[in-house]
Amino acid sequence: QLSGYLANIAKPITLVLTLDDSKAANELNTLAGQIADLSNQISLKYDDTFSSRKPTMAITNKAGSQLAFSGVPMGHEFTSLVLALLHAGGHDTKLASEVIEQIQSLEGEYEFESYISLSCQNCPDVVQALNIMSAINPKIKHTMIDGALFEDEISNRKIMAVPTVFLNGKQFGQGRMTLANILSKIDTNAGAKAVEK
Repeated sequence: QLSGYLANIAKPITLVLTLDDSKAANELNTLAGQIADLSNQISLKYDDTFSSRKPTMAITNKAGSQLAFSGVPMGHEFTSLVLALLHAGGHDTKLASEVIEQIQSLEGEYEFESYISLSCQNCPDVVQALNIMSAINPKIKHTMIDGALFEDEISNRKIMAVPTVFLNGKQFGQGRMTLANILSKIDTNAGAKAVEK
């Protein structure tokens, strides 16, 4: 089934792995290898300095997009992984053209981090929305973080529920969020653009 989906990747992507010797890192490495074997558009790269979180797998492309998974994106997040591969690889996001245009025209740098649990049902909506934005606009970076693997961060950042999203190091939102919700919060010109339209 996965190889059928990956046949839709139109542009080359690279899976950049930052690993340690943990069980989760071993699982992520195996998963990345299996994915790369299914498409000649996907290559693997190992870089210990790419992320401070281990294990992490980032999906990158030549346009500079960066969608990362700190942890093993299985359970509810497996769909997020498949969509991230497709969208970073140039497959249609099925978004309305004005939404794509709005994401492309966002000014500034945005570094999103979403803390999730693999059993959380609302988390994939948030992860997928942020990943789509990262695939469309390289100035937007997103990392999904499995809270079970990074408990120190959960306690240091006083995270009480998932999903919790941080933007540029500050808490941005908690709970279910749609792409429209996220855009309305960060696009300060949205109102003016709507009036102009």
